Amino acid sequence: MLKTSSDQVPRWRRVNLHGPTMGTRWSVRCDVDPDSDEAALHQALAAAVEQVDRQMSPWKPDSDLMRLNRAPPGQWVALPGEIMAVLGRALDIAHQSHGAFDPAVGALVDAWGFGAARDSPDPAAIRAAAQAVRCPAHEWLELDQAAGRACKRAPLQLDLCGIAKGYAVDRMAGALRSHGVAHALAALDGELRACGAQAGGRPWAVALESPQPGRRAVHGVVELANLAVATSGDYRRFVQVGNVRLSHTVDSRRAVLVNNSVASVTVLAPDCMSADAWATALLVAGPEEGLVLAQRMGLEVLFLVRREGRWVDLGLGRFAPIATR
Repeated sequence: MLKTSSDQVPRWRRVNLHGPTMGTRWSVRCDVDPDSDEAALHQALAAAVEQVDRQMSPWKPDSDLMRLNRAPPGQWVALPGEIMAVLGRALDIAHQSHGAFDPAVGALVDAWGFGAARDSPDPAAIRAAAQAVRCPAHEWLELDQAAGRACKRAPLQLDLCGIAKGYAVDRMAGALRSHGVAHALAALDGELRACGAQAGGRPWAVALESPQPGRRAVHGVVELANLAVATSGDYRRFVQVGNVRLSHTVDSRRAVLVNNSVASVTVLAPDCMSADAWATALLVAGPEEGLVLAQRMGLEVLFLVRREGRWVDLGLGRFAPIATR
C-alpha cells in the first residue's frame, strides 16, 4: 500500500467518508492508495452499516430482531449469522456482568420513551414493565449457533442498541480490510475503531468528551492503533423527573433507569462490539461495582464520576493514575 524509497514520498491520500444510519451518521477517515476506488469503498461501508440496521433495528418492524421479539416463547426462529454473532456476544457479556448488561430491556426502554413505541414516558407502561417477572436474556434466551436460530424461553422483548452500533463499526472495519485499507478510523456516535495506525505511523488521536449536557467539550485524548473505544453516559439522552436526571440506560436488575454518580464510562477493547456492551454494563454497575467488575475482566476503562460538583477520574489500564501503573 505504501511505496517508499530513499527519494520517494509514501504514496497515500487521506479520504473522509460518511453517511446516515440509525438516526445518526457513520464516518471513516482513512489513508488510501491514490488509485483506490473511493466510490466502491463508500458503497461497501454504507452497505455494511445498513445490513446491521436492517437486521437489528427496533424501529424497523420487519427487522430480524423484531421477528424474534414477535415470536412466542418456545418457538425457534431462524436468524442471519450477523445477528446471531451479536446475540452470542451480548449473552456472554450479560453473563459475565451478572446482568448489568442485559439485552432484554426492550419493554422498559419503550415505556420510558427511548424506543420505537413512544417518544415520552408512559407511567402505566413503566409500572407494567417494572412489575413484570424479571427474565434476564442470558438465562431465558437460547441460541443454536450451528443451526443459526434462537428461541426465547420466556416472553422477552430484546433491544440490541447497547451493542449493535459497536458491531456496525466492526463491520465497517471488515469492509475496509476487504478493500485493502490498512490505515483507518471508523466511527458511529461514541463508538470508534482504529484499523492499524495512520499511514505515517502515528496512532489515531480520539477525543474523549467531557460529560456536559448541551455542549461539546474535550475531557482528554486517547491514541488508538488496532483498538476500539466506546463511551456510554447520561449527558446526551436522559429524562428529567422533578429535580432528578435519569440516564436513558436501563438497569434491568432493578427495572429502573440508571441513576448513579457515573457521568460516563469509556472502555477500550480489541473489537468495538465488546467495548460498546461493556461501556453500557459498567455504566449500569456504577463506580464501585463497575471498577471491581472491570478489574476482574481485565478491561481498560475510565469512569468520570460526579463528586461534590466536579468530575473525578477513576481508571484502569492506560487510564489508571500514573502512580498506580
